Parts: sequence; structure tokens; C-alpha cells
Amino acid sequence: MLTGIPIYVTVIFIATVLLTLYLFVTSTKNKIIVLVTCLAWLGIQGLIASSGFYQITNSIPPRFALAVVPALLLIILFFVTRGGKKFIDNINLRTITLLSVVRIPVELVLYWLFVTKAIPQLMTFTGRNFDILAGITAPIMYFACFKNTHISNRKLLLTWNIISLLLLLNIVINAVLAAPFPFQQFAFDQPNIAILYFPFVWLPSFIVVIVFFSHLISIRRLTRKNLNTNGIQFEMNNE
Repeated sequence: MLTGIPIYVTVIFIATVLLTLYLFVTSTKNKIIVLVTCLAWLGIQGLIASSGFYQITNSIPPRFALAVVPALLLIILFFVTRGGKKFIDNINLRTITLLSVVRIPVELVLYWLFVTKAIPQLMTFTGRNFDILAGITAPIMYFACFKNTHISNRKLLLTWNIISLLLLLNIVINAVLAAPFPFQQFAFDQPNIAILYFPFVWLPSFIVVIVFFSHLISIRRLTRKNLNTNGIQFEMNNE
């Protein structure tokens, strides 16, 4: 576990993980299965990080790949299988849009981790990370793009999801290249080490994965002509 991190940073981060879990689970139909699966994944990643496994960073491929690759493969499986597509098409778009609000506390935690020298400044909103904008605008999209059980502005919501996805990819790329892996490119004086430790391993292995998945879900749903699932419809004048 990282030393020198104020307890409030850890508490706020864990609360953010729980909020992400709650919003994602409530957006699905198979809530029990999704909850158990997510809790199992969180438990596995917590145990691996606590063992110090990810702190060995000189291997190729990096051991840290185990924190994200299985989840990414599962996401691919969702998009290429019939059952996976059915799961995606039953996600509540309104809730999954609001989920991005978790990016606000995440950005605060990242700033505090920078202050305690656990990540570089480039990963914060004072550096190259503008992801907080997606978090701030998520509630705006929630209220502006949905009207009762209808999506009232599909184009705006789709544009927001694409931009928010690009913002996420920007910080992910910078975070990976700032981590102490053999291919590190940035922040040699203060590398991204927080993600190698419990509980902050849950940021890339869970929060980032869920937010990434939420945008892919929304983009797929919003680019389809015949959307009428989970009580969400498009108003005819926005088709």
C-alpha cells in the first residue's frame, strides 16, 4: 500500500469506486449477475495489487496488463456475441450517461496523488488531463438530452459521448506512458506509480474500464436507427 497518502484521499477514492459500481449495476437488467461479477473482479484486482505483483514493472509484457486486458477482452466479447449485444441493448442510457459524473472525484483524487508524488502532474487537470470536463457536463447531458422516457437530442448526446471518449483515451495514453514500464516516455522524475498499489489499482482496472464501456455502449445505441429498449426512445424530430 502506498505510504504518505492522506486517509481522506483513499476514502474518497473507494467511495468513487462504489458510486461507479452502483450506477453501472443499476443501469443493467441482470443486476445480481453484474454486481457479483464486478465485486469478484474488484476483489481479484485488490488481492493481486496487495501482493505487490504489479510493482514489478520491468517485464515484457508488463504484469500490469493483467489489470485491464481481461476486462477489455470481455468488452469485445459483448460487442461480437448475440448475448453480449442483447446485454448492451438493455442498458439504461440515461443512467449510463450520468455515470460519467464519477470523473469529477477521480480528478480530485488524481490531483491529491500528484501532490503526494504518486503520479505526475500531466495526469491532473493542471496538466494534460481534461477529463474532468466530461464529468462536469455529464449531469447537463442527463437533463438536456432526455425527456421522460425519450432521448430528446440524439446528436448532442452522441457528440458528447465521442468527445468524452477521446478525453478518456487522452489521459489513458498519457498515464500508460508515464508509468514505470520499459516503454515509459514521460515523467521520469515522478512516474505514475499509484495505479500499481491497492486500492488505486481499481482506477484503471475498474473505473476507467466501466467509463470506457459506457461510451462504447452509448455510441453503439445512438448510431442505431431502431432504438426502443429499456423504456428509452428517440423523439421523431431528432431521428
